[in-house]
Amino acid sequence: MLIGVTSPTGQFPTAIGSAEPDRIRLLGHDLAADLMGKISFGELAFWLVAMRRPSGGELRVFEAVLVALADHGFTPTAIAARLTYLGAPESLQGAIAAGLLGGGSRYLGVTEDSAHFLADALAGLAGPLPETDEGWDAVALEAVKRVRAAGRLVPGLGHPVHKQGDPRTPVLIGIAEEEGLRGPHLRLFEAVGRVAPQVLGRELPLNGAGVCGAALADLGLPPEVLRGFALLARTAGLLGHIAEERRQPIADQVYRTVEDNTQYIEPEPP
Repeated sequence: MLIGVTSPTGQFPTAIGSAEPDRIRLLGHDLAADLMGKISFGELAFWLVAMRRPSGGELRVFEAVLVALADHGFTPTAIAARLTYLGAPESLQGAIAAGLLGGGSRYLGVTEDSAHFLADALAGLAGPLPETDEGWDAVALEAVKRVRAAGRLVPGLGHPVHKQGDPRTPVLIGIAEEEGLRGPHLRLFEAVGRVAPQVLGRELPLNGAGVCGAALADLGLPPEVLRGFALLARTAGLLGHIAEERRQPIADQVYRTVEDNTQYIEPEPP
């Protein structure tokens, strides 16, 4: 909306929060009196999006997802943050933003992509949800075939490091099972892992980003915002990388290594 142009009612409603001279309201509560020191940041993040407080089990699954996605070593997102901080140490926000901008179809964005893939497959079911692994396998096989026929990759399959299995996947599924939250998205995702070799001709592990997307979808969170939770988690990891860069810098070495090994090639004539 243009600056200076009011809404038809002259008001701009929000159910998130507001600030007044003597208090801050957030989600219908007094921030200082009701929330600070009484709820975790994870609970607040869930509440802000879902507009309801999570149960204890939901919070455990949700925070396990945040932990799972916080860091994965020297990924391009971490390298981008460190290199940006090298060039502009006065701009912490720029370094973190640089890392977050790389959250897409190959890194972090898989969380959202997997949830969309699973939700679409579930929405296409004509009857009730399957009750057996065999039934889930049939749904998964159809979904995988449809994606591959369209020339697209199956989100949530494969990992460049964890080729024999992502250690996060069984742990998160186990936590969801313990809390009674191993719902249709997770069950379908597990089935995808079982049937994919029939279509792809090779074994690929279910990766951590994919299982996180399935788990978040089973909590009733909309797929359209799940990349945001992945970015929220990775923000903590990027801040850790920048703090370590201050203590033990490696960004200049990365830059010098590339610079020292640059091979200039004459462009081909038009």
